[in-house]
Amino acid sequence: MSEQRNIGKKQVISGFVPDVSKIAVVRANALGDFIFVLPALEALRQAYPHAEIVLLAKDWHAAFLHGRSGPVQRVQVIPPCRGVSTEAEGEEDPLVLESFFSEMAREHFDLALQLHGGGHYSNPFTLRLGARMTVGLKTPDAEPLDRWLPYVYFQHEVIRYLEVVSLVGANTVGFEPHITLNAQDMAESNRVLAEGRKSLVALHPGASDPRRRWPIEKFAAVGDALSAAGVQVVITGTADERELAAAVRNTMHTRVQDLSGQLSLGGLAGLLSRCRLVVANDTGPLHLAAAVGTATVGIYWCFNMINASVLTRRRHYPFISWQLLCPVCGCNYAHAHCAHESSMVQEVPVDAVIAAAQELLADAFCA
Repeated sequence: MSEQRNIGKKQVISGFVPDVSKIAVVRANALGDFIFVLPALEALRQAYPHAEIVLLAKDWHAAFLHGRSGPVQRVQVIPPCRGVSTEAEGEEDPLVLESFFSEMAREHFDLALQLHGGGHYSNPFTLRLGARMTVGLKTPDAEPLDRWLPYVYFQHEVIRYLEVVSLVGANTVGFEPHITLNAQDMAESNRVLAEGRKSLVALHPGASDPRRRWPIEKFAAVGDALSAAGVQVVITGTADERELAAAVRNTMHTRVQDLSGQLSLGGLAGLLSRCRLVVANDTGPLHLAAAVGTATVGIYWCFNMINASVLTRRRHYPFISWQLLCPVCGCNYAHAHCAHESSMVQEVPVDAVIAAAQELLADAFCA
């Protein structure tokens, strides 16, 4: 049964859609972004248990989700498409895209959900899939879909996309993201780091945005304090973050193993699941750690805390930097942006992070 409600001047129709056998979900971005939509995907799976959910995403999604149980049955890789699967102009091939959309039309999707963002680029993309009904978000400059909600920047990402799928009668069965591990994940993590007798803690000093990176010396201080407390500390990172990980390792006074660039995404998930604790910036591996059930201490810039923080506190300590002024030019980020990339989270105190980490390590619930 459908329901009508008003949001401002926009009338929103919501409710279960009958005769749905195939659902397309557009979400072609980074690791943390994918983890944030997992509760929405689980809600779709519960609401439409017999429908095939096809994720339209990137190569890495296809590799990571291949053979992994979860709400997604299949990944369809999107070719280069400006604003959806790539940011740069000139990378997309109109003929390749035309072939892609023809292929998608032959899929005969009953629903196409845009769980990608505000819709400036992704709503026209979603409309071209040829689905019976389109659903998603809309900024003022975006094309409307059949059912949509307004995109307001300050909303937690998990809640944002749960609200979108509620437009088709998919109500949440849980709001914490969860990633299922497989034997390959665990085997790879054990090849890179054998099981030891000490509790394992991972430090992840990287983040795609340098402004979200806590200073190297502070990560090193946390690593030294936890090593002194008798745990085994490792450093994780992508291949591109090897220099950053090496800087933390070289700043520490105790020995630490640097695993940056040595694990696939599945292997990283396996390793993080073996950890008692992960200390990290607000970035994909922090959210992956929480999704595989590991306790976390996260460093957040205040804006990202609203949209991306863990939602529960039993096993997770988020620390917030309220710094708004660029340390280089004094630009106030509440009103404008500058090109500088200096850390905006450096004010988070190292002593407080160490204390939170030690408290979580002492908590039997996090064992």
